[in-house]
Amino acid sequence: MWLGRRIGVLQGGLSSERELSLRTGEAVLAALQERGYDAVPVFVDRDLDLALRAERIDVAFLALHGRYGEDGCVQGLLELLGIPYTGSGVLASALAMDKLKAKELFRLHNLPTPPYYVHRRGEGAQHGSFGFPCVVKPRAEGASLGVQLVRDADELDGAIDEALRFGGDVLVERFVRGVELHVALLSGLGGVRALGAVEVALAEDAIWDYQARRRGTELFIPPRLSAERLRGALTFAERAASALDATGLVEVDVVVSERGNEYVLEVDTSPSLAPHALLPKIAHAAGMDFGALCEAVLAEARLHAGDRTARRLEAQNPLDEERRRALPSEPH
Repeated sequence: MWLGRRIGVLQGGLSSERELSLRTGEAVLAALQERGYDAVPVFVDRDLDLALRAERIDVAFLALHGRYGEDGCVQGLLELLGIPYTGSGVLASALAMDKLKAKELFRLHNLPTPPYYVHRRGEGAQHGSFGFPCVVKPRAEGASLGVQLVRDADELDGAIDEALRFGGDVLVERFVRGVELHVALLSGLGGVRALGAVEVALAEDAIWDYQARRRGTELFIPPRLSAERLRGALTFAERAASALDATGLVEVDVVVSERGNEYVLEVDTSPSLAPHALLPKIAHAAGMDFGALCEAVLAEARLHAGDRTARRLEAQNPLDEERRRALPSEPH
């Protein structure tokens, strides 16, 4: 669909995940160019609107992670400029990035998620009988930044202080012991469907934080679950993505507890495609090489709010294009 059109791979950004975004962008750019696409890098900073106008791209491949990149901000700018883009729309991106609002929607859709409470900056202790271990995480941050597993009350204050470096609200979530799955989803005809999953097994003595997910970890593809239980987890992940109206390439983190119950942890609407990332590994196990994965993501690029607005305006005022051009401009 986009062959012969100018594709901008948006990378970098203003978040703490800038370096990860650059690695994703480099990998995607190389893959698209190898497949014959006219793809160029677009480095994202506060002058993004100027860069987009200068590059005159036809479509944006979003290789951004973290705040201002996957939280709806860039998506809103692209909607205003009329540039189709990969991934989820403004609202879905914002909801997925906000872990509290995402959890509220999961509960509304009868999708189990671990019990939690919110600690706001300046508040006193409220842990009470919530219990340990628990997981402390920033309300709106990605890549496990600021996330810590807390085993007792002595560790709680320090973990909350660390998470508060990323924002004024912190989510404290009950730790659910079980099999941790990262499910890859890709939208197309028929909605969002699972490509497969990887089981992430952290070493018992690993520090449960951002760096721990880069070391002391074993990966199992396919996960060490029965075929029936794995099918249930994949369907559960599809429901979680649909609850947020997430589209494009999506990663859903799920825990299958020791009792066999599924819990959704979070939905990532802009997962990493860097060389070490999980989703390319899942796609490879499903028979899709990296270039094909990037091409499939690109094929789903579109405007979200713009498409609906255009259809609504056409229904209200069914003038053909030639007659529209002949209408006088409205005064400003």
